[in-house]
Amino acid sequence: MTWKFKLEPTAEQVSEIEHTLTVCRKVWNFALRERKDWLSSRKSPINACSIHQEYILAPDEPFPNYHVQAKRLTVAKELSPELKTVNAQMLQQVLRSLDRAFEEMKSKGRGFPRFKNQIRSRSFVFPQMLQNCINSEGIKLPQLGLVKVRWSRQIPELFQVKQARIVRKASGYFVMLSLQANLDIPATMQQGHPVGIDVGLEYFLSTSDGEQVKRPRFFNEQQRKLKLLQRRLKKKQTGSANRQKLNRKIARQHQHIGDTRKDWHFKLAHHLCDGAGMIFVEDLDFRIMAKGMLGKHTLDAGLGQFNNQILPWVCFKRDVFYGKVDAYGTSQECPDCGARVKKDLSVRLSQCLECGSTKPRDVAAAQVICTRGQRGIENACGVDAAGTGVTQSSWQALKQEIFGATQGISNHTVRLLG
Repeated sequence: MTWKFKLEPTAEQVSEIEHTLTVCRKVWNFALRERKDWLSSRKSPINACSIHQEYILAPDEPFPNYHVQAKRLTVAKELSPELKTVNAQMLQQVLRSLDRAFEEMKSKGRGFPRFKNQIRSRSFVFPQMLQNCINSEGIKLPQLGLVKVRWSRQIPELFQVKQARIVRKASGYFVMLSLQANLDIPATMQQGHPVGIDVGLEYFLSTSDGEQVKRPRFFNEQQRKLKLLQRRLKKKQTGSANRQKLNRKIARQHQHIGDTRKDWHFKLAHHLCDGAGMIFVEDLDFRIMAKGMLGKHTLDAGLGQFNNQILPWVCFKRDVFYGKVDAYGTSQECPDCGARVKKDLSVRLSQCLECGSTKPRDVAAAQVICTRGQRGIENACGVDAAGTGVTQSSWQALKQEIFGATQGISNHTVRLLG
């Protein structure tokens, strides 16, 4: 698991963090330039060659992958004393991140890695932690010493801190601790009350039990303030101190919007898990929705963050089964008789001519999702894994120790849900 905590560094520690970020940024940019030069030297655009000069490498020059650049980093330390001021493992992690970015560009079709300026370079990693580095006052980090931390929750004793990532955000500095424990986690059992969830833009979600939650408009409520700040930014001189100060204000406003959205998502996910033993959602690609004419509202609602990240994690903590079903035709099917009820997006009421069932469109779709989820469990082979029944009770007790007793949502959240 990865837990995030707020740091309270001193002025000297802030200066050391910024210096480390600067050195890591220079290593990233230099390593990326090496890779781009090697790729450019292997191209032969005969119709676009420069008439002045071309940068050409030797034919037997190896591709500067992680291992080649790590060896060159050792040699570069003798020429650049600035590299010696930063832990060698931290600089190696920068090269590993660049190598991972190239691999994901080829395998996942992501964009070409970009150079980083002072603003885009925001984090670095301590790959190895000291023994007993955590106490009630803070965390002891290499080069930084003891840094005060706001411990918002207690780390269980069975976990070991493997890595720490220092992140600079608009509201300050944070540490992200990677926690590891040697545990055999059984799969969540399919039991209890099933609930199907249909997400949308008119209603953020509708459940198979008939509950509908209105979509909150986090960005729209703060858009006016952002618009005024960005108008002022146009008049500031590039590179001036006032422009940087205004940029920090805009970043804090964006972070406030994101934190508010994530907090609401977590409370809503816990509310859904309070009355469900199994939760089924549609298997959708929300990136396609974000590219359409309703992209702004889709991104504002954060449907992908809720469906694919927060809800599965909360279900895991609460021992609620989470499953995805095929999204094709969920709104074109009658939940009672299974007949096809064809309708376009403007029709918000599902009326079946076969059985006479009349329901809100989203609620009917949620009931179809719930039925498909249960049917998928019934048709699956080997639902109960061997040994699950023996270890389930002990795992539930362990979850209570790790995550603490789960509380119901507050009255304020109930008012938010409408």
